[in-house]
Amino acid sequence: VQLQASGGGLVQAGGSLRLSCAASGRTVSSAIMGWFRQAPGKEREFLSAISWNGGTTYSDSVKGRFTISRDNAKNTVYLQMNSLKPEDTAVYYCAADSTDDGSTWLMYDYWGQGTLVTVSS
Repeated sequence: VQLQASGGGLVQAGGSLRLSCAASGRTVSSAIMGWFRQAPGKEREFLSAISWNGGTTYSDSVKGRFTISRDNAKNTVYLQMNSLKPEDTAVYYCAADSTDDGSTWLMYDYWGQGTLVTVSS
């Protein structure tokens, strides 16, 4: 499976961005998909995961601001990010095929290349 993340960019605090993660190579419709981020000097942080049937989980840091969704027909997962803050600045990664509940980055088999999100104050 190859994952292509896109949609990052520069946005002002309070703004919104939508990240996309397009999968190729095989269908990921039955896979748990997740989003993580990593800021400079920090560990990779779990943000959100979505199961094959649309069940979702979020970290406390993004709950209520970010929304994960998937379009199995397009083999794509999205992360809608609203009310962005400067501390959301990081490289955002999508991942596929978790073997646990989706919150542990070590349990994913496939990773995208990352897309940079910069939030200015």
